[in-house]
Amino acid sequence: MSGSPQGRPHPPLCLTVAGSDSGGGAGIQADLKTMMALGVHGMSVVTAVTAQNSRGVEGVWELPAEAVRGQYRAVVDDIGVQAVKTGMLASAVLVETVAELLAGTRAPAVVDPVGVSKHGDPLLAATALDAVRKELLPRATVATPNLDEVTQLTGVVVRTEDDMRRAADAVLAYGPAWALVKGGHLAVHGDEAVDLLTDGATELWLRAPRHDNRHTHGTGCTLASAIAAGLAMGREVPEAVTEAKEYVTGAIAAGFALGAGIGPVDHAWRRR
Repeated sequence: MSGSPQGRPHPPLCLTVAGSDSGGGAGIQADLKTMMALGVHGMSVVTAVTAQNSRGVEGVWELPAEAVRGQYRAVVDDIGVQAVKTGMLASAVLVETVAELLAGTRAPAVVDPVGVSKHGDPLLAATALDAVRKELLPRATVATPNLDEVTQLTGVVVRTEDDMRRAADAVLAYGPAWALVKGGHLAVHGDEAVDLLTDGATELWLRAPRHDNRHTHGTGCTLASAIAAGLAMGREVPEAVTEAKEYVTGAIAAGFALGAGIGPVDHAWRRR
């Protein structure tokens, strides 16, 4: 913990730059719940507002770049930050804006290159992909693409663990310090959720039981935020990712039904 001007300690500081999920399962809502559950102070920069529920995304309203920049500067210039997590950025303009802000921030950044929602709704314009590759990924301490996002960004189709290695190498080629390729949907591992973390030299395979629970809305946001929380607390990347994987595995196991569609993971599973 760090001291405030009044001398009282505050928790580590973590900032999410992402879209709002009105249903509360993903986006900044999931990020802030994760950060609180893991003992860090969460702050937020809203990039877009979605009308979203358990059945899908019904509408998206992107914020102007000056609103994103204004929120970011207001938080970082006054309060400070020890880790940043990015999620839904919607457009090339916002990707470029956030990449510029990260470049001027001396804190580790976890980049979750969100392309589509859990329900398959697009959350990133196709025209923004090049900006993600050239502007955003080079600013990342850890990039956390899932298999669909890997294909979207690199063209690599993942069907095996060897493919995950090729995918991680392709992501690293864009400049992040570490790549975490999330293999939760890898068909060859029916009873395991397998992720690969690598910086090109060190390779860490993260394996966890696959839980038979369809209520997994917010999984990617939760994992990336948990990694950012670990980095804000001073963890090294492998330790932060390992602890985040443990947390999100428990949250998936405890995911609950909500509405008529896919419910969220349970961010408070350790307290229930």
